[in-house]
Parts: sequence; structure tokens; C-alpha cells
Amino acid sequence: MSRAEALPIRTGRRPQTVAGFLALFRNELHLTFRRMRTMVLLGILAVLPVLIGVVVKLNTDSPHEGGGPSFIAQTTQNGLFLVFTSLAVTLPVFLPMTVGVVAGDSVAGEAATGTLRYLLVAPAGRTRLLAAKFTAGLVFCLAATAAVAVSALAAGAALFPLGEVTLLSGDTIGLGDALLRALLVALVVAASLAGLVAIGLFVSTLTGSGIAAMAATVVLVVTVQILDVFPQLDAVRPFLFSHYWLSFADLLRAPMYWDGVLKDLGLQAAYVAVFGSAAWARFAGRDISA
Repeated sequence: MSRAEALPIRTGRRPQTVAGFLALFRNELHLTFRRMRTMVLLGILAVLPVLIGVVVKLNTDSPHEGGGPSFIAQTTQNGLFLVFTSLAVTLPVFLPMTVGVVAGDSVAGEAATGTLRYLLVAPAGRTRLLAAKFTAGLVFCLAATAAVAVSALAAGAALFPLGEVTLLSGDTIGLGDALLRALLVALVVAASLAGLVAIGLFVSTLTGSGIAAMAATVVLVVTVQILDVFPQLDAVRPFLFSHYWLSFADLLRAPMYWDGVLKDLGLQAAYVAVFGSAAWARFAGRDISA
């Protein structure tokens, strides 16, 4: 059954708003997660924490033990910190590149294969279709972050001891509370990628080539990361969508420090509003001829 055939088509009138959106959303999830490319990307994300854990384990007894970022130093004492280490390592490059590939291909990929035009013949509605694609992109952010976090937790438990966790502030909490913080951190990391989903969706409406949209989104991620390291751009850096991505470290203190996290979430909301509106304006008036 094709994607268009799976949609609730009713002769003479459009499907109800909620039912129509849910049908589109289910189809978008199916389209996203059935692709081999998506599974490969999630598999790579799941392998990275294992590699990081093995490297840290092999260097535990080296003469340079204790060096490096505090996350890595803490990992040797408690395997749960491998979750935070892995998220800190993958968030600047690997997670956003993966999300950029999926978001960039969301509209352009279907335009290239001809399925987008067929979908719009059905009474789906462009606004609901775009909203379903954006929501599916957010779900992929959760899936990608979960792939890193769950793999890191399993690898950390296998390679290092588990127990009470000493936070970055020096306070100690129980393992149960630490797991809740790990879940909170993972949710914040996933939400931090929402702005990138909106950007990728907008780029995807500008072209009929999925490869071009994916490449443009990934290049944008790399460019923004490079710009964010230049102190000469201090006036601009707080407005870059990646600037506050690592603020989740403030949740590993007692009490938790929310200022950076709230700035990050607010910035992502602004990017979603701006680029989501731009994507809607472009997609709503676009002549789909492919």
C-alpha cells in the first residue's frame, strides 16, 4: 500500500483535523523509521558510546589518568557518567548531522521521488502535512538521543561501577535520582535539536532534491559550529542555534542551574517559530510539479 493510499481519503470533504493529522503523523513515522538510512544512522549513534566507553576503560590506568573533561574523569568512577559524556561528545556534530539529514530530506526527498505530488492530490492539507513532518522530526530527535543515552547506560554499566553519583558541584545523590537526571538531560538534549528540525524542514521546501537539502542542512550545522568558537563574534554567538547546546551540564549540579537551559529552549522555540513559519509560507504557495 502506498503512502497516499494509507491516508484517510473522503470524497467531497477533507478529513477531520485531528484524525487527518494523526493519520499523516503515523505515515510520516512509518516513512522515517522504515528507511535503511535512518536505521544505519541510529545504529552509528548507538555504537559511539560503546567506543567512547572502551577508550576510557583502556586508558583508565594510563599515566594521564584524571585529565580531560570532567565528564570523562567522572566516567571512570561511575558508569552513569558515560551517558553525559556520550551526549557531550555527540551533540556538537553527530546528533545534529543525523537530525539534519532526516529533516532536510523530509519534503525534498518526497518531491524527488514524486510521492509528494501524489500526497497533495489526497485531501491531506499542506499545513497538516508540514506539521506532521515537523512532529515526526521531533520524534526522531527523541529516538536519536535515546539511542545514544540507552547505549551509553548499558555500556557504562558493563564497563564501570554503578552507584551513588557525585555531581559536578561535588554533591552526592543516589543512583535512582541520578537516573532521573539522566532522563531529564536526554529530554533537554532532544529539545535542543528542535530548532534544527525547523531549519531543515525550511531548507527542504526550497528544493526538489533530497540530497541537496540534506547537504545544505549539514553544511549549515558545521558552519554554525565553526562560527560559535570565534570570540570575535560574541555579539552574534548567543543567537546561534547551537550556542547553548551544552548547557545541560548545569543540570548536574545541586541545586540545578536552569538559566542556560531556559535560554537554550527559548532560542529553539524562536527558531521553530521563524523557520517553521518560513517553511509553511514556502510550502503553502509552492507549485508541486515533481
